[in-house]
Amino acid sequence: MDYVQQRLSQLASNPSTSSSTFFTPLNGLLLALLLYTSYLFLKPRPTPQWPKAPPATVFRTFTPRTLIEYNGEGDKPVYLAIRGRVFDVTRGKNFYGPGGPYSNFAGRDASRGLACGSFDESMLTKDLDGPLDTLEDLGPEELETLRGWEERFEEKYLVVGRLVACGEENK
Repeated sequence: MDYVQQRLSQLASNPSTSSSTFFTPLNGLLLALLLYTSYLFLKPRPTPQWPKAPPATVFRTFTPRTLIEYNGEGDKPVYLAIRGRVFDVTRGKNFYGPGGPYSNFAGRDASRGLACGSFDESMLTKDLDGPLDTLEDLGPEELETLRGWEERFEEKYLVVGRLVACGEENK
């Protein structure tokens, strides 16, 4: 008990000793940590930003000349046609857009090329103002292949229009 009384009298006679035991490096570190945690908890948070909705897609009539603009260049969407139906394949831009393996079909009627399994330029419509390819000369195996492609596109992509020959837009 003698020690406790002696210590109390020392603290009473020297008040700076008691304050120096409170301000230790460990207590300073704990105080800084408490202040930093309080700041993180109480700081204002930015308002969450909702993603912008994609523009509405309107079903419209295309001609080969108006469809060719939709090849994915210049931030335009990527469309291609199969048997007169125009599909928005922008989600598959890495395949159908510029530099993709199927990029020659972008903005074009891809029916003959898909049916024949060919990416040749000869499979694409050359006369943009002429009649559409009727595909009459395709055999049953090629038509079956085309149907398979068409079903795949129906499952994955949205139909955004129909393809008609120039001059038939209003029919």
